[in-house]
Amino acid sequence: MIPKLTQYNHFFPDPRAVSKEGLVAWGGDLNPDRVMSAYLNGIFPWYNEDDPILWWSPDPRLILYPNDLKISKSLKKSIKKYTVKINQDFSSIIKACRDTRVENGEGSWIIDEVIECYEELHKRGLVISFETYFEGELVGGLYGVDLGKVFCGESMFSKQSDASKVALVALSEYCLKNGYDFIDCQIPTNHLKSMGAVEISRDDFLDLLKEKVGSV
Repeated sequence: MIPKLTQYNHFFPDPRAVSKEGLVAWGGDLNPDRVMSAYLNGIFPWYNEDDPILWWSPDPRLILYPNDLKISKSLKKSIKKYTVKINQDFSSIIKACRDTRVENGEGSWIIDEVIECYEELHKRGLVISFETYFEGELVGGLYGVDLGKVFCGESMFSKQSDASKVALVALSEYCLKNGYDFIDCQIPTNHLKSMGAVEISRDDFLDLLKEKVGSV
């Protein structure tokens, strides 16, 4: 039985003990402190607007070591035409991540309460955005949660070719420069695998997370 969180219960079940699908718990709220506790324990919120809050830790997990990022010849050309900034317009980034998915008919988990939570975490310096500009216009980017030695990628968007990939290159360079060990990409996708991300077991992921940030 999947446990329900309450307003007063910020403690999560052991993610190692749940199914491979990874549903750890449901309910509770998006109190920023609760959300950070989740990330520090290898758990993240992901749900639809009409659902209760669902908390996940899937098996396998996808991670990217910054040194392993694959940059194609075409991407190298794209890097030269874009400008990337960090933390200059987080609000536009998270809303564009939502709007781009909706415009593509995909739906989005980035509902108003999610935006409110991550904007507060951004104010606290715990969420970082990487913004891709072309001729002064925001055309792509990504954001995620900063755990110090680990960056937990949340979402990305692109309005022009390679714009989100250029932001990922900038993130990888930032991680290398600042001593981050790996980027948590959460759920495996062929797109990120093609850029060098690899699948590891949830147990291995949680061991790495504990080693780097001291939780789990």
